[in-house]
Amino acid sequence: MAQVTIKIINQSSNPLPEYATEGSSGMDVRANLEAPISLQPMERTLVPTGIFTEIPLGYEIQVRPRSGLAIKQGLTCLNTPGTIDADYRGEIKVILINLSGEVQVIQHGDRIAQLVLQQVEQIQWQPTHQLEETTRSSGGFGHTGKQ
Repeated sequence: MAQVTIKIINQSSNPLPEYATEGSSGMDVRANLEAPISLQPMERTLVPTGIFTEIPLGYEIQVRPRSGLAIKQGLTCLNTPGTIDADYRGEIKVILINLSGEVQVIQHGDRIAQLVLQQVEQIQWQPTHQLEETTRSSGGFGHTGKQ
């Protein structure tokens, strides 16, 4: 498996983000809190991690929900996947929302999301007056009629 070296600053007391298993795509990232956060049902908040990175050009880090947190506690990430651009140098923060019917408490050190490194390409637009036709063409939402 290919590896990319990324510079990281950890201003939290938590361990660096890490892969839970050899085949994991995402690295668990933890909350860096001075006090627990209580999230009411349907409430959202921005959770700091204390992590700062220097991502190489041509890559992004995606912030994704943790499936166990979503199914067990109803906590998930908004703006998913969140994108951390290569030129961003600020603290990585995670937008969490409580979709459960109960108050959920986030503690310092809780694994709140996963980070996935993704290679990206930039678009070079080619202006034109006509696009190639397809079977679907301009059919939009629900166009296929399949359920």
